[in-house]
Amino acid sequence: MRTSTISHEQLAALLADLVAAGTTVIAPTRAERGHVDYRPVSSLAEVDLGGAMPRRSLKELFLPPTEPLLAWQYRQDGVEISEVATAFPPRVVLGARPCDAAGLVAVDRVMDWDYHDQLWFGRRAATTIVSLVCSAVDSSCFCRAVGLAPDTTRGADILLRPTASSFLVEVITEKGEALVAAHPNRFKSAPEPLVSQDTVDRAGSGPRAPSPAPLPLPEIRSWLETHFEHPIWKELALRCHGCGACAAVCPTCHCFDIVDETEGVTHGTRRRNWDTCQTGRFTIHASGHNPRADQTARIRQRVMHKFAIYPAKFGETLCSGCGRCARECPAGMDLPEILALLTTLATAPAQRTEVVA
Repeated sequence: MRTSTISHEQLAALLADLVAAGTTVIAPTRAERGHVDYRPVSSLAEVDLGGAMPRRSLKELFLPPTEPLLAWQYRQDGVEISEVATAFPPRVVLGARPCDAAGLVAVDRVMDWDYHDQLWFGRRAATTIVSLVCSAVDSSCFCRAVGLAPDTTRGADILLRPTASSFLVEVITEKGEALVAAHPNRFKSAPEPLVSQDTVDRAGSGPRAPSPAPLPLPEIRSWLETHFEHPIWKELALRCHGCGACAAVCPTCHCFDIVDETEGVTHGTRRRNWDTCQTGRFTIHASGHNPRADQTARIRQRVMHKFAIYPAKFGETLCSGCGRCARECPAGMDLPEILALLTTLATAPAQRTEVVA
C-alpha cells in the first residue's frame, strides 16, 4: 500500500481537474434543509468533508431507487427488445464514509452470487471511491460493534487521513493507483516522520461518542438460528411501523422488485424498483398467501437476514454499523439496542426470561 500526502489546496485543484476532464465528482454536501447528502459537486467549497453523516448511503449511486432494465416494442413480426447500457462514464466519490464503502462490498457478494448484475458492476467499475476517516461519530454509530472501524479501508480505493495541515493518502487498489498516477502533481510523497508520528490517529481525530464494543456475532447468529419463535420478535414488532425507512437509508439492504410498465398500446419498460421485506406486500404470493403476514415475521426477517441468513451464505455480517436505521426510524427502533438485547439472550439466556423492547 503506497502512502503520500495531499494538501487542502491540492485536493481542491484535483477536484477541479477531474471536473474539467468531464469526470463526475460526488461528495457529501449540505442540502437545503441542512441535511448532508452525496451529490455531484464542481468545487471543494461545496463539499462537507468530515461533517455529519450523509442522510442516505452510497447504495443509490449503484442501485438507483428505480431504473429501466429493458424496453419492449410490439411489432408485426414479433417483439423488439432494447437493452440498456451497462457501461458508464467515470466518476469519483470524494469523502465517502468508510461504513458506506464497506457496505458496497457486502452488496457485491449478492450481485455476483447466482447472477452477475451488469448494471451494478458497470457502475462499480466506473467509480473510484476516496474514503475519509471519520473524525466524529454519534451515539447511533456502531461500526466497531460489527467488526469495522472509523478508518476501515474495506471498499475504498483510496483512504484519506486528516493531519494538521493536509491529508495522508493511503492508496489501496489499482483504481486508486490510477487516480494518483493520472494527477502526479497533486500528490507528494509522505515523509517518513509523518507516516509514523503519533499525531496520525489510526481511528480518526476529533470529538467522538463512545464506540460500542465488538459484538459476539457468532453467538448471536447461533441464537437467531434456534429461536425463530422467541417472544422478542412480537415485542419488537409492536414498535415497528413497517414503513421501510430503515431499508431505504441502509448501505447494505438491496431487495428490489421488477415490474413491466406499459407506456402505450404497443410498448413499455421493464423496471427495477427498490423494495423491502418490511412492507406487507413484499412476500405475497399470486395465490394470495403471504408467508410473512404480520410485522412480527417481518422484523424477524430483517434482523435474521443481516445477522444469520447472509452470514450463513457469505461468512460475514450484512451490516456496516452506520446507524442510519436508528436515526431515521419514526418509531425509534434502534438496531444497536436490538443487538444488545440479542447479545444478552445469546450469551446468558438462562438469566433473562423476559425482554422489554
